[in-house]
Amino acid sequence: MTTPIATLRGVSKRYGSTRALEATDLDLHRGVIGLLGPNGAGKTTLLRLIASALPPSTGQITVAGHNVTGTIAERTAARRCLAYLPQEVGFPRGMTAFDFLDYIAVLKEWRAQEERHREVLRVLALVQLHDRRTVRVSALSGGQRRRLALAQALMGNPDLVVLDEPTTGLDPEQRAALRGILSTAAVHGCVLLATHQTEDVSALCDRVIVLDQGRVRFDGTVPQFVSRASGQVWIDAAPTDGALSSWRTGTGAVKSVGGRPGPDASAVEPSVEDAYLLLRAEDPETQGAMR
Repeated sequence: MTTPIATLRGVSKRYGSTRALEATDLDLHRGVIGLLGPNGAGKTTLLRLIASALPPSTGQITVAGHNVTGTIAERTAARRCLAYLPQEVGFPRGMTAFDFLDYIAVLKEWRAQEERHREVLRVLALVQLHDRRTVRVSALSGGQRRRLALAQALMGNPDLVVLDEPTTGLDPEQRAALRGILSTAAVHGCVLLATHQTEDVSALCDRVIVLDQGRVRFDGTVPQFVSRASGQVWIDAAPTDGALSSWRTGTGAVKSVGGRPGPDASAVEPSVEDAYLLLRAEDPETQGAMR
């Protein structure tokens, strides 16, 4: 096993009497890791802890061998090795797309102007905004601003890229392009992305972590996760008795996740979404919220 790019040991986070994240141990290796979980599960808290935007209540985090929870010098060294894209990004709207990235590059300690500008143009092209480089941020569409925010995260090819809902506001073509970008970034580093888009996990991720109520409920490969739902997803003329979820498909047949199949039901290959629904249903505390 290769050396992890980032590690968490006994990391937890409290807000007063509320525990947002239980004590968590994780090793993050090269590749794309999908982080799934319902709203309020602790996903954003976990990402902000790894990105050093929040201090943990307990535990230690390292990125590229640098202690995020150590001294200011250690935390600064860790930050030089990672990039973070939060779910909400604020922009200085008077700047052009190029000026914004150039400003971020200066903050990231790119001192040589020629080298810095080459990198700005590279990431603009990477997110398909090269032709919009002279347009003010205020004139960009929501999806274009989201891609601009992604461009700053990819600047300098960091060892660890932490993304919170990166596909928000992107159309299907842009999401497909993003998958190509992130898969390339993961060749030499780790991409950790929180998402509600289970199709992005199945199409892109090597590994999936499911977080619920501040606890890691699953951590493994995508095929391992999907295999948990094998034999529990059905196609029939009517909903399966006791199913977690049922809906009529475009063919007119009804797909059911879980439940007791009737005599004419046929088992079908489960998806990441099916496995996610079934995993959450295993916890009695979540069953009421799912029905």
